[in-house]
Amino acid sequence: MAAPSFAASLALALTALAGPAGAMTAAGDAPVMATGAGPAPAARLADASHRSDRAPADAPVVLPAARQFDLTARANGQRYRIFVAVPDTPAPPAGHPVLYVLDGNAAFPVAAFLARGAARRQDETGLAPPIVVGIGYPDATDFDVAARRRDYTPGPVAPDTVGAPGRPAGADGVARSADAAEAGGADRFLDFIEHELRPLIAARHPVDPARQALFGHSFGGLLVVHALFTRPALFSTWLASSPSIWWDDRRVLRDQPGPDAGRAPARVQISVGALEDDPPPPTLAPELRALIATRQMIPPARELAAGLRALPGWADQVAFHELAGEDHGPVWLPALSRGMQTFLAQP
Repeated sequence: MAAPSFAASLALALTALAGPAGAMTAAGDAPVMATGAGPAPAARLADASHRSDRAPADAPVVLPAARQFDLTARANGQRYRIFVAVPDTPAPPAGHPVLYVLDGNAAFPVAAFLARGAARRQDETGLAPPIVVGIGYPDATDFDVAARRRDYTPGPVAPDTVGAPGRPAGADGVARSADAAEAGGADRFLDFIEHELRPLIAARHPVDPARQALFGHSFGGLLVVHALFTRPALFSTWLASSPSIWWDDRRVLRDQPGPDAGRAPARVQISVGALEDDPPPPTLAPELRALIATRQMIPPARELAAGLRALPGWADQVAFHELAGEDHGPVWLPALSRGMQTFLAQP
């Protein structure tokens, strides 16, 4: 029998997160329901000795020790669903480290599971588990395509530069003017995180302001890189999974620090799947195949990591992982697992 993939193994492990449902609190937050959980058809018992006309009751799956609430940002007027999981262990003297994960509807349950595993190993590792904060959207089941394009891309965006470098407007069949109008909100989104969300989390929980991390994948990875370059003091650890460096003629690299960058962050992890640049299947439409071919992921990520390592004092703080056997879609799972280890090992 073939060994299960990382994603399959993690999906099986996540079933351990099921727990009893809780009630709405006075503060307005609620238990976190696992994405996609809901009523399922109930099967009758096969054993004749246990037959009954009453089907077993079912209920949504609830993540233990996790809460959620909705919050409208003053910075951009958008509404977000915030997921929070707090360790059941006492806070260290300096407070809990905090891991913020983008695409929270999809990534938060995984990150919360990894944090619970870290809590169980705390005695042997000496590493304090983090609070996990997922930033998601009220109407999303996993990834909100339009919202993440708006929030995770730097702007303003020129309509003829939404695609890859050197490609004329419209060559990929994309309505670039519409894409540009709906994109470019990264800095307003970062204002929300910096001036609204982080202070709120710090007011509710004992946190260590010196140990804060941000994880994002694809456009989320692009946002992580943009924030690292433009707000380097905002987080101590930066975890960029398959960053979409190609976006807007690689504009994110315009802010890449030079030799006078100063003190390096505690940790930077850049990861990418080894299969991401494989030729797309021939069944795809020719225009879509051409588009995918221009949006390379591996060389830009590798070059970015090499450029950061070349900065004075940064070499030991920057890690690059090309994850074998992983494509763009699921690679965020092992990237997040490694990122959790990277963050918890931060001194």
